[in-house]
Amino acid sequence: MKIAVITNSRIPSLTANSIQAMKVTQALMQLDHDVKMFAPKESDPASKQTLLTHYGLRLAPDLELLPSEKHFKRLDFILHAQRAAKRFNADLIYTWLPQSAVLGLWSGYPVVLEMHADVAGRMGAWWLRQFWKSNGRKLMTVTTSALRHALERSTKLQFKDESLLVAPNGVELERYAELPSPLEARRQLNLPEGLTVGFTGHIYPGRGADLLFELAKQMPQVNFLWVGGTPELVDFWRGKLTEARMTNVTMTGFVKHEVIPLYQAASDVLLMPYSRSISASSGQDIAEVINPMKMFEYMASGRAIVSADLPSIREVLHEGNAVFCESGEVGKWKVEIESLLADEPRRNALANQARKDVEQLTWVKREERVMGKMIKTATA
Repeated sequence: MKIAVITNSRIPSLTANSIQAMKVTQALMQLDHDVKMFAPKESDPASKQTLLTHYGLRLAPDLELLPSEKHFKRLDFILHAQRAAKRFNADLIYTWLPQSAVLGLWSGYPVVLEMHADVAGRMGAWWLRQFWKSNGRKLMTVTTSALRHALERSTKLQFKDESLLVAPNGVELERYAELPSPLEARRQLNLPEGLTVGFTGHIYPGRGADLLFELAKQMPQVNFLWVGGTPELVDFWRGKLTEARMTNVTMTGFVKHEVIPLYQAASDVLLMPYSRSISASSGQDIAEVINPMKMFEYMASGRAIVSADLPSIREVLHEGNAVFCESGEVGKWKVEIESLLADEPRRNALANQARKDVEQLTWVKREERVMGKMIKTATA
């Protein structure tokens, strides 16, 4: 099938939605679809080799960057993308933009619309209502059941089960094959020896930076590994660590996507210290519906996970494969982490269960389910 992938993400960039779009596109290519990606022109075009390296991919799509003026609020890009999909002779449009999905349906294309957050404002709700009211072959995916309920609340609609699929994010298990032990991973990365608590990902508000800092302060005997973050935020927290004379925290800043599994493997325990309010790169609060890609990576890494106790997280994690703590309760987190660090058999049991559970949550299996459901909508 010829699939026009339309994303409003900046390509390449470090945002989660950019990474997710590329992983989905690669999975569609691995399923032997002919894929072309269309994104806003906000920088010079990236070569396929750049995309492969930046996103840790094995396959990179043909990418066409299209005009997008800020004062048009992406509407010009959406129109350009629609024309580009027609030039490509696409059989299907796959998009994260309700506007593109609606125009696709109006033009007679089958459409897959991915939603990862609630709609913003009245116009966002209006476009999503048009998607559900328009005729044509369509499928909407949501990353959590919580997001489905949030979108139904925002649009005042009851979505049809036959045109909706709960499709959590995924992971490339092959990138996590034959990881070394924590001891060996630390040696390869030239990290300090000793029990290590790790965190990988962005540090936007609500991602737990304050909690990580306080835990490291109260647990000076434990090494903390903090991977990722924008240069500005990394500099800010390094300054805080220096001011507090804390020497048990290693902050790497940005690392290439391809080496993140090794950094995760260097930890004995991995943390997801989310707050009750979590800001996405767009500024939207996504705490109610969050389905972080990091969670699937942690599961694949074979390390014990301690996570904030959020309902949407419990759609994937459970008591058998993770430890849960209330957001922000430093004392509880400290107790649970220390208990895990002192109990290697328990760490291993949690990690092994998580690794087993994530085997059905790869990007390729996800897209098999998406495209399989889309085919069923054609025969229903």
